[in-house]
Amino acid sequence: MDFRLLGPIEAKRGGGATIPLSGSKVHTVLAALLLSEGRVVSDARLSALLWGWDPPATASAQIYTYMSRLRKHLGPEIEIVRRQPGYVLRAPGAWIDLTEFDRLDRLGREALADRRFDEAGTLLRDALDLWRGTALANATEQMIEAELPRLEEARMIALESRIEADLAVGRHEQVTAELTGLVAEHPVRERLRAQLMTALYRCGRQADALHTYYEGRAVLADQLGVDPGEALGSTYQAVLGGGLGLGASAGSPAAAADAPQDPAAPGRTGSAAPAAGPAVSAPRAVPAMLPAPYGEFTGRRAELASLRARLSREDGRPRRLLITGMAGAGKTALAVRAAQDCAAHFPDGQLFVELCHPDGTPKEPAEVLVRLLRALGEPPAAAAFGDLEELVRLYRTRTSGARLLLVLDGAVGDRQVAPLLPGGPESAVLITSQERLARVAGADTTALALVDEEEGLELLASLVGRGRLDADPDAADDLVAYCAGLPLALHVTGARLAARPHWPVARLAARLADPATRLAELSYGDVSVREALVHSVRRLEEAELAALTGLADGDAEPFCAQYAALVLGTAEEEAEAALDTLVDRALLELSGLDSQGRPLYRWNDLVRLLAASLTTRDAFPSAVR
Repeated sequence: MDFRLLGPIEAKRGGGATIPLSGSKVHTVLAALLLSEGRVVSDARLSALLWGWDPPATASAQIYTYMSRLRKHLGPEIEIVRRQPGYVLRAPGAWIDLTEFDRLDRLGREALADRRFDEAGTLLRDALDLWRGTALANATEQMIEAELPRLEEARMIALESRIEADLAVGRHEQVTAELTGLVAEHPVRERLRAQLMTALYRCGRQADALHTYYEGRAVLADQLGVDPGEALGSTYQAVLGGGLGLGASAGSPAAAADAPQDPAAPGRTGSAAPAAGPAVSAPRAVPAMLPAPYGEFTGRRAELASLRARLSREDGRPRRLLITGMAGAGKTALAVRAAQDCAAHFPDGQLFVELCHPDGTPKEPAEVLVRLLRALGEPPAAAAFGDLEELVRLYRTRTSGARLLLVLDGAVGDRQVAPLLPGGPESAVLITSQERLARVAGADTTALALVDEEEGLELLASLVGRGRLDADPDAADDLVAYCAGLPLALHVTGARLAARPHWPVARLAARLADPATRLAELSYGDVSVREALVHSVRRLEEAELAALTGLADGDAEPFCAQYAALVLGTAEEEAEAALDTLVDRALLELSGLDSQGRPLYRWNDLVRLLAASLTTRDAFPSAVR
């Protein structure tokens, strides 16, 4: 007997004839028994897979009927036994495609680890050939939701391992088109993106490899609030450092990739080194480090038009532009779009650099300058790495007179930014920061407000489709309200709905309705609104953190410093100083003046929910430095 789960669920006799099984529920029961691998499947588990949270009163009787039908169709060679609290399937000698896939996948990855790349590729291709489409395709919606993610993840790991084996034997040209499609389909899978970068680089497409990295960074960081992980980051560094074996077409490609690269070796500059004669200077590379925009850019039209106009002006005045706003407001997405639109005005290159580590801690200017100089084709000597003054001198000499566009993402203050400003007015600098900077005039500062209800619906519709929102407009309005105008929250909400096309909008709205669990629900994969907001809290001092947590139990109405002082038990001047710092850090908003001319402060609902969970430093140590 053959059983197939990696596609529509099927049972076949040894001769190849398909056994007729009718209805998604019978197929679901069979798949549940097979997936249990000889263990008992309880009635409760079967009920959940068949009907979800609303089983009929006759659930036990219906399950018994489905088991009887399976026994009749499968015949005596397959035994389905009642064993409390459920059922177990015994099929000695049966062939199951999922079991065979697991075996080949395991052997293939073992061969890959042992560097038997040809064997690994063959085994993994055989494993992937067992898939006939979407697994469990004719099961119930509940089973698909419960089991398909695990199976799809196993398939993707096998696919990534097979591509790794192909790259190791020099098949980068053959897999580039496949990888391009896979990255478009799975934009947040960093291993696939790193493999595409490797393939592009080995095909002599270094600029495309860099664009692929920054496109991924846009997905992970700009749109969803996280930074690239180790695999993608190390591949990016290898592209910049020339360590991916570009041009290796003879011998072992894997060995070529691992071997130190000779700066004069063929492929390093796009042409072979001369055999004899005087050295010829290679043309200086023009950096193109801007991330590619992710998806359709929605909203922020006035801000984008203003930034374009300022970046493209050529009146001899320095162009130092700043985008501010709270975490998750879309600062980086706006900066990247504006920079991309104006790239033609900067023929000497476009640079992009993140000024914070993934955990939110700021990078030292010297570290950033080393990366910028490498990108500009002027890698400093190792002795200069810790010498900030020497690095600044090299950087300003290299950028003097150059028409460069520099995007500094996530600045934490003027002291960090000052050494990174290029020499001369020909270059433009676009900075994103949660704080205003003294080095940028107010007229050149774009403060991103939170999006209103109409913009929030437009953004959500761009992610999940207008028709799906129009089918339940009240639930759609609730989703936008629960996201409190924060683009990151709307993106996470849209990503969750897009990943679950069978969910009604009202289902996610109901899950977000409870304030106690809303921040936990506003996460998808490794992306979390809570974690994005926590980065803003980590740099607070004791007084500001005390004000943030001490005032979180109040309502959402605007309040003044006098009220804060009464709640916190401090002097009004101390309370106002702490509140002003929270405004500077984009954790509170100014909301006008009261009748006595005193400033009023207002919470964002998501920040207030976060603050309510940060009771003390001991209770939430990871939220602070």
